[in-house]
Amino acid sequence: MKILFVGGTGIISSACSERVLERGHELFVLNRGQSVRPLPEGARHLQGDIHDEASVRRALGRLEFDAVVNWVNFVPEQVERDLQLFRGRTGQYVFISSASAYETPPSRLPVREETPLSNPFWAYSRNKIACEERLLRAWQEEGFPMTIVRPSHTYDRTLLPFTAGWTVVDRMLKGRPVIVHGDGTSIWTLTHHRDFAKGFMGVLGRQEALGEAYHITSDEWLSWNQIFDTVAAAFGTRAVKLHIPSDFIAGLDPEWGENLLGDKSHSMIFDNSKIRTLVPGFRAEIPFASGVEDVAAWYGAHPERQVVNPRWESSIERILGAWGRAAEH
Repeated sequence: MKILFVGGTGIISSACSERVLERGHELFVLNRGQSVRPLPEGARHLQGDIHDEASVRRALGRLEFDAVVNWVNFVPEQVERDLQLFRGRTGQYVFISSASAYETPPSRLPVREETPLSNPFWAYSRNKIACEERLLRAWQEEGFPMTIVRPSHTYDRTLLPFTAGWTVVDRMLKGRPVIVHGDGTSIWTLTHHRDFAKGFMGVLGRQEALGEAYHITSDEWLSWNQIFDTVAAAFGTRAVKLHIPSDFIAGLDPEWGENLLGDKSHSMIFDNSKIRTLVPGFRAEIPFASGVEDVAAWYGAHPERQVVNPRWESSIERILGAWGRAAEH
């Protein structure tokens, strides 16, 4: 197949780029050429800014594709632009949505593709829902050949599973308390990007995938207490966990709170039966305990990435202080 990735060098898309090439397909990557991740060998770079329609048209010329995947669309206006750019140019258009678009909190588990889409807490998720709705209309009204894919929390060796990133690990290494939302027992799903890529390949170029939505996740379920402890062990330390309700965190840090209440504070597990109709036998093979060892090794080899973010450090200290004062009363 001839495949175009818009983006293509991010955490999730980088593994998918490699997988496309390993399978012998022709890969074109459209981006500005500014990513810290290099293009995989064999990919053809089309230099253009997806937010500048004229530059995209120059970069694409008369090229047509079997599949176009946009990894960097977040709002309906961007989907509308892509409809203009790719009508008649591709046999399939894949929109990367988010599993956070599902009903939050979920009324039942596991989540399936027919679970309603609704997230009153997080604007990011509501925008993804609006994008999906626009594409569904395009499919129904004009036969635009779209497919929706909903990743959940997908990581590579560069990504720690915490909103505050390295700042949390730095506190662990120094024996300082870290904040775990709620009581730490809510269940979460973490998926390695190489596992995601295996399922994703089954979507590309498939007629039966047109007009459909799929999520692709691991079947490993971990509590947030387990996630914090597993990360700490990978870095050779332990986590001094302090449990604080998500709504208390949200009251002092709305940005962090939006991410928790709109996503991470709710148990979220998935039924992957639908993606297995395209990829029989699909399963994630990299457990988090193994994947996070690679994360620890990567940070150990890149001390320049071991940077404490003053914004998050200040927020953590402010919340810890407020929680301590509240506990006294």
